[in-house]
Amino acid sequence: MQLTKFTDLGLRALMYVSQSTHTRMVSITELAQQLNVPRNHLIKVVTFLNKTGWIQATRGPGGGLRLGMDPASLSLGLVVRTLEGKQSLVDCAQPPCPLAGSCGLKGVLDESLDVFYRHLDTYTLADVTPKHTSEIIVRLQQKHLQTMTA
Repeated sequence: MQLTKFTDLGLRALMYVSQSTHTRMVSITELAQQLNVPRNHLIKVVTFLNKTGWIQATRGPGGGLRLGMDPASLSLGLVVRTLEGKQSLVDCAQPPCPLAGSCGLKGVLDESLDVFYRHLDTYTLADVTPKHTSEIIVRLQQKHLQTMTA
């Protein structure tokens, strides 16, 4: 199984924004530059994350992004399930499989996916931003701020 770029970017954005102080908003431009991703792709992801309430977006001068909840309460399983938006690893209907209904593969794969999500449910956004990860993100944020004032 491979996560979509949308999910990957969503997880990285959540991790980055989770390390910003409550007094500082993160701009989409900063996020795109620091994550080294196209701004247009990031806008789509951030818009989705804002709709979920995981990120709060404020427009205008002084606006930007901040985490919308405590990172310790945001389950990775929920995030990945929501961002992936699909429930099965295989689609027996497209193209139509002649083994559909007589094959055990889909059931095994569905069960494996369920185990994968349940495992992710045991971790939160805070768990994947331990001290050393947090320090790297904060250094990236400081680097960005220095380039803005130079």
